[in-house]
Amino acid sequence: MTIKDYAEMLNGREYGCEIAKAEEKQAKENGIVIVFGSSDDLMEFRGAIDDEVGCYNGGTAYLTEKGLFENECDDEDCPYAERERAKCKTITADWNDADGPCWTYETDIPHETFSIYDDDGIYCDGIVFELAEVAR
Repeated sequence: MTIKDYAEMLNGREYGCEIAKAEEKQAKENGIVIVFGSSDDLMEFRGAIDDEVGCYNGGTAYLTEKGLFENECDDEDCPYAERERAKCKTITADWNDADGPCWTYETDIPHETFSIYDDDGIYCDGIVFELAEVAR
């Protein structure tokens, strides 16, 4: 399946039922990453990355060709970590609790989008991309 196929499959799903375990497994096998919002503070990653990033009121996730960037320094201001983080691709989560989707994402990684709904309309505009694209 392509990222477009995944986006079409996920489009229109309900909050809390974004992706089934079998779909996560298939995405992982295909090197596909699915990103969507949860609650008011999480950026969820499924498929080739299975993790979450805290992003209350928005935030940024840093990615390497292997997955989420992990700071191995004890100090958040470590010069090594800052240099390595600067090499990463990013996904920025934008939070909006006024109108429109609560969560949208910005990235320069080639991707497709899909919408997750809740009772009040679109809750999240998620993204789907190939992990291999992070290295390009």
